[in-house]
Amino acid sequence: MAEAKKLFIKTYGCQMNVYDSERMVEAMGAQGYEQTERAEDADMILLNTCHIREKAAEKVYSELGRMKPLKAAKPDLKIGVAGCVAQAEGEEIMRRQPLVDLVVGPQSYHRLPQMEEKIRTGAKALETDFPQEDKFLHLPKERLPKKGPTAFLTVQEGCDKFCAFCVVPYTRGAEVSRPAERLLGEARALVERGVREITLLGQNVNAYHGEGEGGTWGLARLIRTMAKIDGLERIRFTTSHPNDMEDDLIAAHGDCEKLMPYLHLPVQSGSDKILKLMNRKHTAESYLRLIERIRGARPDLMLSGDFIVGFPGETEADFQDTLALVEAVGYGQAYSFKYSARPGTPAAERPGVDAAEADDRLQRLQALLGRQQKAAQDAMVGREVKVLFEKAGRLEGQLVGKSEYLHAVHCDAPAEMSGTIQKVRITNSSSNSLGGTLVSGAA
Repeated sequence: MAEAKKLFIKTYGCQMNVYDSERMVEAMGAQGYEQTERAEDADMILLNTCHIREKAAEKVYSELGRMKPLKAAKPDLKIGVAGCVAQAEGEEIMRRQPLVDLVVGPQSYHRLPQMEEKIRTGAKALETDFPQEDKFLHLPKERLPKKGPTAFLTVQEGCDKFCAFCVVPYTRGAEVSRPAERLLGEARALVERGVREITLLGQNVNAYHGEGEGGTWGLARLIRTMAKIDGLERIRFTTSHPNDMEDDLIAAHGDCEKLMPYLHLPVQSGSDKILKLMNRKHTAESYLRLIERIRGARPDLMLSGDFIVGFPGETEADFQDTLALVEAVGYGQAYSFKYSARPGTPAAERPGVDAAEADDRLQRLQALLGRQQKAAQDAMVGREVKVLFEKAGRLEGQLVGKSEYLHAVHCDAPAEMSGTIQKVRITNSSSNSLGGTLVSGAA
């Protein structure tokens, strides 16, 4: 029997890329590849890239440059670039880095087996079109064994919103939702392999509108149906857009026990002027009223968000509006970034904010968000939460997992509790995690 070839994947960016990398491993498994954690051992290296952050493409080129010694030592080594930088850069990647054998966009990675066959002949392979066929129908139907109790499941891809700062519509394409029955089958297969918590993924996951029994399903119906799967204990979803937060999904936060009380709902700015320039199509007031409605359905909901500061045209008064919105909402966690231009997006053509001023605003915003996160974590001390233990902690005899509110929690617990949900009384709060003790006799 021939020795298995080795595949090394380095994943950048969002949870959807993590999911995509898992599926690439499955696709290449049919070609006789096994995943390795060491690039030095690989017969093929794939960089699954992200184009959201600043200088994303340059970081990929830098990483490729570091692979030259590997290629020199193993001439038969095949190197590929996948994901959103691959979609955006295309042939430019191969021109700048001749060591690259294949480039594949995020909607075409189901074609990796055919591309691998092509590059083994010494040819190059490039796939960055938006194919008409559903890539998921061409991937292996059986998922690989899952080692942990949590998993991602992509239900929707692409974006029709065209925010002025964002490349996603150009790299992931238009909004497309997967059929409900296919998703339910994949969820059942994950549960059979030990998964207890599934996070549903999408660029605009709450815009999900997949075909199902009786017609088109929204995300709320998918969640409620998925919640009936025996053995699936928790459901989450990310990332949402405020304009797609429909009534039935809001209601699901109150009446679906398996839907966890954590919601990532980006607003990006608290200034209506900036929101309009961003083409967000909502206002600060409409966002605040939406938060009121969601918290009305689930009062203990933990909220997370995204913010961009220094967007072209932002004044100090606009920034103060953002600080006021943050104060009004009270986030348990949030991500904040200084605006950086993405080539091809409308905002890239506009004059930017002074860099020093943007840096100062980011520091002030992050200080406020940090205080809110600390307050939210400190408020958990003394409470009992349910923790899904995922892995061993840093200390001997310790396990680490996530609470319902997505807080990282560590406590002393026997190894056999890994993969189970246990009640934990929170005893202390640190910068990024909570500590606690098992509640005796409780599960």
